[in-house]
Amino acid sequence: MEQEQEVDLSAMQMAGVPPKKGHPRSLWILFGTEMWERFGYYLMVGIFFLYLVDPMSHGGKGFTVKMAADLVGSFIALVYLAPFIGGMMADRYLGYRKAIIIGSSLLAAGYYTLAIPGDTALYVALLMIIVGNGFFKPNISTLLGNIYNRADLKPKKDVAYNIFYMGINIGAFVCNFVAAYLRNHYGWGYAFAAAGVGMTIALVWFLFGMKHVKEGDIKKTVHKEDMPMSKIFGYVFLPAMITATFGWFLNKMIGHTIFGTPSNDAFMCACVPIIIFYIGIYTRATKEDKRGLGALFAFFIVSIVFWVIYNQNSTGLTIWADQYTARKMPESMQGIGNSLGMIQTISTKPDSVTKIDEFFRPVLDANGHTQQVLGTNPYFQNLPKADWPKDGNEHLISTEIFQSINPFFIIFLTPIVVGFFTWLSKRKREPNTPTKIGGGMMIAGLSSLLMLFAVLSTNVYHNKAEMYWIICTYALFTLGELLVSPIGLSMVSKLSPPRITALMMGCWFLVNAIAGKVAGLMGTFWDSFTDKTNYFLILVIAAGVASAVMFAMSKWIGAVVKEKTGAN
Repeated sequence: MEQEQEVDLSAMQMAGVPPKKGHPRSLWILFGTEMWERFGYYLMVGIFFLYLVDPMSHGGKGFTVKMAADLVGSFIALVYLAPFIGGMMADRYLGYRKAIIIGSSLLAAGYYTLAIPGDTALYVALLMIIVGNGFFKPNISTLLGNIYNRADLKPKKDVAYNIFYMGINIGAFVCNFVAAYLRNHYGWGYAFAAAGVGMTIALVWFLFGMKHVKEGDIKKTVHKEDMPMSKIFGYVFLPAMITATFGWFLNKMIGHTIFGTPSNDAFMCACVPIIIFYIGIYTRATKEDKRGLGALFAFFIVSIVFWVIYNQNSTGLTIWADQYTARKMPESMQGIGNSLGMIQTISTKPDSVTKIDEFFRPVLDANGHTQQVLGTNPYFQNLPKADWPKDGNEHLISTEIFQSINPFFIIFLTPIVVGFFTWLSKRKREPNTPTKIGGGMMIAGLSSLLMLFAVLSTNVYHNKAEMYWIICTYALFTLGELLVSPIGLSMVSKLSPPRITALMMGCWFLVNAIAGKVAGLMGTFWDSFTDKTNYFLILVIAAGVASAVMFAMSKWIGAVVKEKTGAN
């Protein structure tokens, strides 16, 4: 592995690439590309669930919570599963720059298509976004890692990934205000089109800066131990399609679904051949590569729990913010909020076009019996009628604005976290990488514990929780995220054999895919949890177990990281 890296470095030096004292211009090209790409993606995913449950008379799709959570979970899962294919195609055939261009084009087209009304346009758009992300996401991270594999840049790799991660979150912070303004003033289609504009800017920025990232677009040779694409199709893609079809019809064979819905069963079954493929990569690897791959796979397995908690952002936490959080903006701030597009106006009056099941939520009466409240926005269904607005219209902070809390805290906390670990490093007390990750998982679990206390703070079937609960939850979770996500990207680059780095980035996103589907699966059962504390208790327990396992493995994984890179 190290010898192959040196060959790549020598090739770049022979090509006349000069040593860099600071960060190369390529970092800022990739930073800008990723920032605008994430602007588009997080704008779309931030309002997607809300769009699906909004009644058709308001321009939405009129889905129930269960239907919407199922589709959102499936979408997120496939968005993160597609990099498995895109990473492989870039490694062996396309190269990273060409893959990024293809991915950017498909993503932009998908967002523009999502702005078109109709079910056909919806599913065509989702397909383009899924495939586009598969080509884009693993390869831009790999391109950055390859550039920083240079001897003079390697010590700056972790800092580069942190800067890169800041770009992601600048885009993710701004996009929700744009989404709220456009969907409240003009409609859902304009908001989705804005995601397409962001992606178009990302593509143009990358095209103009392509020459600066050329050095990272290294051609990888196929080794004898690497499986050819024909076998990958026969051993992976075809079995995945067969097992997915089997999973889809499984409920008809046994009389019930295994994971809640046919789409969940299909996805989980499709993952089996892909997981077996990665096990095969490990078993066929050389003894030298096995140590790095073993540490990486162990980290991947444990981190699934973290990403399940993370993806509550699109399911459980969105439902909580939308229906269980007091979102009324103070009257003194409503003028400013409205000009920024932050204000969403909803009515207590029944909607004549609303389907019977469209705004149904279980509401407990004084005797503890479930009552069906229909026809009004679900926001009012756990708000005492005495608190309903006299004119029938309530002015609220748009739900998607809460999606900006996480990226805000990332931008705010990143310098603090980096400064803290720099301070520890100077005193030779900085924990190793896997210990940081274990701490991040534990903190993510504490954020779910805080949500459990939010549920206990009031009777959520009769009253709403205060906003500070979800704000503090995001703040705490973000702190954990800073210890897991950017470091995880860096670990993939450090521990992967160079010829399959993008493929291993695909595996990193496969972990996200499985976690996204599990988060969607949990969301489909939201209304089934009469006691919402149990929903968050599951996450707390899972995070506790995952962090304990990570701490137990920290010494071994830390030794492997040090062996491969010379760092801890």
